[in-house]
Amino acid sequence: MTNPASEQRPLKLLAVTACPTGIAHTYMAAEKLAQAAQALGIEMKVETQGSIGAENVLSDNDVKDADAVIIAADKDVDRSRFVGKKVLAVSVAEGIHHPERLIEQVQSAPVHGAGGGGGGGGDATPLTTGGAGGKERSAVYKALMNGVSYMIPFVVVGGLLIAISLALGGDATSKGYAIPEGTFWAHLFAIGVVGFTLMIPILSGYIAYAIGDRPALVPGMIGGWIANTGELYDSKAGAGFIGAIVTGFLAGYLVLWIKKVKVPKFARPIMPIIVIPIVATTTLGLFFIYVIGKPISWVFTHLTDWLSGMTGTSAILLGAILGLMIAFDMGGPVNKTAFLFGAGLIATGNQTVMGMCAAAIPVMPLGQGLATLLRRRLYSEQERETGMAALFMGMFGISEGAIPFAAARPAQVIPANMLGGAAAGAFAGLAGVQDAVPHGGPIVAVLGAVGGVPMFFLAVVIGTVVTAISTNALIDIKERRDRGAAALVPAAAGAGAVVAEPVLAGVGAGSGAGSGSGVGAGTEVAASGGVRTETSPTSPPAATEDAVLSGYLTAQTVKVHLAADSKDAAIREMAAMLATTGKVADPDALVAAAFAREDQGTTGLGEEIAVPHAKTDAVTAPIVGFARSAEGVEWGSLDGTKAKLIFMITVPEAAAGDEHLRILALLSRKLMDTGFRERLSAAPDEAAILQVLGEIQ
Repeated sequence: MTNPASEQRPLKLLAVTACPTGIAHTYMAAEKLAQAAQALGIEMKVETQGSIGAENVLSDNDVKDADAVIIAADKDVDRSRFVGKKVLAVSVAEGIHHPERLIEQVQSAPVHGAGGGGGGGGDATPLTTGGAGGKERSAVYKALMNGVSYMIPFVVVGGLLIAISLALGGDATSKGYAIPEGTFWAHLFAIGVVGFTLMIPILSGYIAYAIGDRPALVPGMIGGWIANTGELYDSKAGAGFIGAIVTGFLAGYLVLWIKKVKVPKFARPIMPIIVIPIVATTTLGLFFIYVIGKPISWVFTHLTDWLSGMTGTSAILLGAILGLMIAFDMGGPVNKTAFLFGAGLIATGNQTVMGMCAAAIPVMPLGQGLATLLRRRLYSEQERETGMAALFMGMFGISEGAIPFAAARPAQVIPANMLGGAAAGAFAGLAGVQDAVPHGGPIVAVLGAVGGVPMFFLAVVIGTVVTAISTNALIDIKERRDRGAAALVPAAAGAGAVVAEPVLAGVGAGSGAGSGSGVGAGTEVAASGGVRTETSPTSPPAATEDAVLSGYLTAQTVKVHLAADSKDAAIREMAAMLATTGKVADPDALVAAAFAREDQGTTGLGEEIAVPHAKTDAVTAPIVGFARSAEGVEWGSLDGTKAKLIFMITVPEAAAGDEHLRILALLSRKLMDTGFRERLSAAPDEAAILQVLGEIQ
């Protein structure tokens, strides 16, 4: 007999929302899901993994009592806590645009970890991003970005330590740019080498982790180490970062396949911690050594023979070919073949071939670093920081500084690198540049190891500029194509699209429950009530009649009728309004900071909303302004709507941490309330607008 109580029990769902930058879209998706659940009479608790940390964190009891879980995220989310629950994983855009559909779909979603061999926190299903949003963030893309995000610190730390030790303790010798053994700088150099050695297995391991969860981490990392150790398969060079990407995906999907094998119940607890890692590691390792490694060794040997036969040909052609090879895999077998070929000819008295290689070696990191400076809006904040580190590494001939960019966007970055490398190598060959030591980059010229120094630097500059311009052109083409494709999706589905926030290649993906800086405001919906807000002791005070949002938005910073008809003019007009508070020390600097933020990616959120914001010392205290445009301002939102409700947020650099993000989070949540937007649009004057805005708490 069916239990009547169970029939009356309302459906209880959980959700996790996250996006790469963790600002607007994380909270917009959370609010939309919460609203949809409330309308359907379903109890739902939503955890947000934003830039201010994980909020409204799902407890063990929450998970135990839940019927299913929706993960709306464009970054890796730890799913080991949801074993035994129905789990639906989609992009964050799906959570914003189709929350009702997700609630319906999750009820028939597969049970997480129910693949027989999974058990113990494994992930029995691959990463999925269902629906239209899946086209924006594929499983492969998310896994690749997860690996890149964990690799970047190793590249930066290792590369900078190597560069510093070479700069301050190195000498140009016939065997290369060397540091005397036993010195402080030699030890510092060795530490940097450790970082560089680890970056390849880290890339491989965390690609595998994003696909197959914890059981895939060990085979992924060991596979990456094997891929980078050519001696294991009779090659003078390892497979480099390209080999690491291959082993990462092989390990991840191999683990997923093993998890599907049915095993007795008593064996399930040891599957993810013993059986799966051992079987996957052994299989992958032997497969790489005996199957993949042999072709790599063959390529290395035959490329060397081929280059030897070209020494009497055109110097321009040889330089272009060497530049292409140097730039292709940055430390892999093709790169090493060209480098060792040039280095080997130094002893015979032929220094021009090494001169071609030396000019091409720094082009990749210098070009990628320059690209981030030329078109800042195409790159996330951490990509721009990595670009600065790449510029520094390029000066010292450390080509690996460009690997994070190549791993994140191989289809755009690798061809651009090769064009730049070919240009530098060809020009160096034409000019007869010579290099007496097996090393590259401006540092060897500064230390007197290069013959034809002016032409050498000109070759490097040409290659760098070609790389930067080509990279940005290819990325821009891809973004335009993606925007065109994304614009077709909402038209077919009858829903507007929201612009994706910039991809942050170095965001620490995969943060689970309990990560972040603490639990702040969160959203939970009960079937019997409305939205319940849990507040921390640091919640903002209640709004007064003439001030809201902790007093940062006042009657003085509200404009009922915005006169501007363009985005730039709107930002200037709103900055001038904020300046009337006396808290803006330099209005022009504030405008410049807001423009710089727009260059990174539009702040138009769709649904007739824009939230321009800036962190700058041009203001002395946090300020929030609101303006309403009757005709709307074109803000670049992908849903095609013009911005009619415009908020401008600015905070000093010193106060730009959680406070800045908290204000954005509050706005993002509330602006997803259709009724709130309607009341805000209909308010007749400043006082009425402030009364509506007072609902934001």
